[in-house]
Amino acid sequence: MKKLSTRRRHPLAAVVVLLFALAAAGGVFSLLAPASKAQADESAQSLAIDEGKKLFAVGCASCHGTGGQGSSDGPSLVGVGAAAVDFQVGTGRMPAQQPGAQIPAKKVIYSQAEIDQLAAYIASLGAGPVIPTKNEYGPEGSDIAKGGELFRTNCAQCHNFTGKGGALTHGKFAPSLEGVAPKHIYEAMQTGPQNMPSFPDTTLSSKNKKDIIAYLDAVNSDNTESPGGLELGGLGPVSEGLFAWIFGLGALIAVAVWVAARTAKAKKS
Repeated sequence: MKKLSTRRRHPLAAVVVLLFALAAAGGVFSLLAPASKAQADESAQSLAIDEGKKLFAVGCASCHGTGGQGSSDGPSLVGVGAAAVDFQVGTGRMPAQQPGAQIPAKKVIYSQAEIDQLAAYIASLGAGPVIPTKNEYGPEGSDIAKGGELFRTNCAQCHNFTGKGGALTHGKFAPSLEGVAPKHIYEAMQTGPQNMPSFPDTTLSSKNKKDIIAYLDAVNSDNTESPGGLELGGLGPVSEGLFAWIFGLGALIAVAVWVAARTAKAKKS
């Protein structure tokens, strides 16, 4: 009977098998990684929505309804989008102290993390404008001259040609844009808060909005110089006309009184 011969494995065989196993495992992990990241993002978004719903129930539902459907005290928030929430809450306009012709900006009572959670919840109720990124409202690549042209055409009628604001009808007003964060200016153009019309991308492109924001920053910056001298608050012909009437007419009256006094004194002498 022949003795069965046993084959000895090559010394590198175990190493080759191990390399194949690692490669296969790496391929599996690479396939699972995007799914794991997507699941993590989905879980974080769900958590933000849940936390936002709790904040909404405490601070907003009394006016806007438990499901954001609106009531006699507040409009529906379905479809307003995350940008509207970030603007209204981020500028302190909401929650409002009381209804009125116009809700003014005031101290912000929520942190940015809480505002993001509220925005996530409202966005889940219906699609709407999203919160812009810094690339959309930042100064890089903007055209200040074009922004000035667009602002004077679309915005100056209410906000004044340098964004100083102005009065409207029935207790309403266009607020000053000086010192307003660029993100909030962009969101206001997107969503049209209160008495302001909205300017979606079909009306004003993202680049146009960026140009307008750059113009406002240029004319209201601390480094801006007025070539005309005293700007009288930058309020335009109203303040200039008032200055002319009060000081100009006052000076003419003072001169007339002085001349009359001098004439009367000369006649007596």
